Amino acid sequence: MGSPRLVATDLDGTALRSDGTVSPRTAAAFARVERAGATLVFVTGRPPRWMHAVAGAVRHRGLAICANGALVYDLHTEQIVKSHLIAADVLEEVVRRLREKVPELAFSVEYEGGFAHESDFRLGRWDGKAVAGLRVGTSTLTSRPCAKLLALHPRMDPDALQETVCELVGDLVTPTHSSGRALIEMSAQGVTKASALAALAEGHEITSADVIAFGDMPNDLPMLRWAGTSYAVANAHAAVLAAVDHVTAANNDDGVARILEDLYR
Repeated sequence: MGSPRLVATDLDGTALRSDGTVSPRTAAAFARVERAGATLVFVTGRPPRWMHAVAGAVRHRGLAICANGALVYDLHTEQIVKSHLIAADVLEEVVRRLREKVPELAFSVEYEGGFAHESDFRLGRWDGKAVAGLRVGTSTLTSRPCAKLLALHPRMDPDALQETVCELVGDLVTPTHSSGRALIEMSAQGVTKASALAALAEGHEITSADVIAFGDMPNDLPMLRWAGTSYAVANAHAAVLAAVDHVTAANNDDGVARILEDLYR
């Protein structure tokens, strides 16, 4: 295979180590891609507020697709340049339906400029030191458009919870998940990593056949199916391993870097 014109990679669990860092080998492989004149795009479920360290590791070059396609983020300026938000009325209806059928769910939202959560939403490691003022009631949570709505269940299997959420609100939003927790991430209807990546590629006059993509979790599946060549890391979710063209080494073994080193010599 020739060198792809665009490299799209997920971050957590894929290109990043499990501690969230970019290894020196991976950073060097990313630099090879750019020296070859190809476009490098990080396509992540992360919100922009979690991108500062990654931006620094890649010397603030390129664009990132954040929040599963809802936000396009310029790594040079560290500014959002495009948004696809869930409207407030849709947000309110989604929360109403889910709470009626699955009352144990707790909710949080990612706005363009920060996040908020209900008091019983158990924060993950990245937001464990959240400011208390971001804890709000449901009516405040759903009062303005957001990039991503998150629903957390204390016990359910993540795949089972996603199936339930799709049945209840799949006509209003696009649900997916990307962690070991029963945490469902919802974007505006039709917004996925693939939709945002396809729009970005079209702007560069690049077709899907000239794109290679890397991922590890169900939120990566639309992107991996769209790309002309798809790779899962060895530690990927079973559904991802079953869907891709190829499998590389695990994230902690620089699986993405190994492939890029072969493609961009």
